[in-house]
Amino acid sequence: MAPSFQDIVEEARLSARALLDYGDSFFHPTVRLGVTGLSRAGKTVFITALIHGLTRGGRFPVFEAFATGRIARARLEPQPDDAVPRFDYENHVRTLIEERLWPASTVDISELRLVMDYQRQNGADRTLTLDIVDYPGEWLLDLPLLNKSFEQWSAESLALSREGPREKLAAPWHEHLATLTAEAREDEPAARMAAKLFTDYLRACRDERFAMSLLPPGRFLMPGNLAGSPALTFAPLDVAPDGTAPDGSLWAMMRRRYEAYKDVVVRPFFRDHFARLDRQIVLVDALAAFNAGPEALHDLEAALAGILDCFRIGRSTILSNLFRPRIDRILFAATKADHLHHSSHDRLEAILRRAVAKAADRAEYAGAAIDVVALAAVRATREAMVARGREKLPSLLGTPASGEVANGDTFDGETEVATFPGDLPSDPEELFKGTFRGLSSTPSEKADYRFLRFRPPLLQREGGEEPALPHIRLDRALQFLIGDKLQ
Repeated sequence: MAPSFQDIVEEARLSARALLDYGDSFFHPTVRLGVTGLSRAGKTVFITALIHGLTRGGRFPVFEAFATGRIARARLEPQPDDAVPRFDYENHVRTLIEERLWPASTVDISELRLVMDYQRQNGADRTLTLDIVDYPGEWLLDLPLLNKSFEQWSAESLALSREGPREKLAAPWHEHLATLTAEAREDEPAARMAAKLFTDYLRACRDERFAMSLLPPGRFLMPGNLAGSPALTFAPLDVAPDGTAPDGSLWAMMRRRYEAYKDVVVRPFFRDHFARLDRQIVLVDALAAFNAGPEALHDLEAALAGILDCFRIGRSTILSNLFRPRIDRILFAATKADHLHHSSHDRLEAILRRAVAKAADRAEYAGAAIDVVALAAVRATREAMVARGREKLPSLLGTPASGEVANGDTFDGETEVATFPGDLPSDPEELFKGTFRGLSSTPSEKADYRFLRFRPPLLQREGGEEPALPHIRLDRALQFLIGDKLQ
């Protein structure tokens, strides 16, 4: 398909912005790190722990520049984009450490600038600026809409809604859809009802019982100040992918609003934020997909492939940085590794690697570095051997949140308990095929990775200083994302 005039204008704007960014980074080396995650993956906690560890002396043995003392100081400075909300780091730290609560998820884009004074391996003193751009993963899944017509999107959305567990969840929307005639006159109440039922279906898919990941348009689940606007009041119609909408019809109305959604929501995000990223981490709550079954895992696989297809990836060169920056490193991180015994961490990585394998092959061919890690940005549990009958079993110790319920017991938020995590399969295909019937602790118990929702750990101050937040493999993530920039 030949590029439209609008596409050409957008590319010119992007090149002009890239030129300005390059001129600034020539004198002040800067990395723009995108941090995103699918639903409940923990990106707010990840960013908070990253900043806290670098500015307060965390334990990062794998992050070479930090572990060897070459990073002399890391400090927060005012961010460069005045129109973007600042990531509320200070309040998030207070919530984690003082209140021992998990901070609320962010539903909009935010930004934070971290400046590191460091010594290069040759002894020269340098400064690296890290601009962290936090945005919802649901927005990322909207980017493919830019290359799809309303008719194509409708056909794909309807086909997907008729597969597996989605079909039952979509039944109320499908029933309403059957009453609509696309060629009939435009009808505002019908459009509003269709949009509501379609949104209800997307929200039901995201429930942890189903844990679906492929749920565009993203703003339907987090509308913000666009709630109730025509740009969010549309839904798929059962129309031919190559059909033409009659003037003044419901079809034409839905198509117009779909295009408005792309113009008002998707294109500004792509132009002003996404297209300027240098590095990217995508956080994934893979354990939720394991619990929901193979359909959820395949849905996650499709979502991750769609995410990788969104990135303009490839080896970063002077020419690409000058006219059109490329993302040259992407890290996929399976979060909540502290819900598993350390013996399953490598298996968790292997399962996520299997989910991104096909898309990652294409990205690596283009010259981008792709990696996978299992991590917990803030570790809420610790490991121990606990007696159970005559056996001693590997367990996790932690404090369940107040009101959590397990085996008929309701927890008070103060009492520490032991749980017995199951082992993940050594072969990822067992999960994707639905043949795994793993163990929780005895052969009669099916593995369940939901676990209890634990509170953040109680930290003991040492010498009056604020202690570092415990983590799992956060340092490995940092080494991959920015370690080469600090050599």
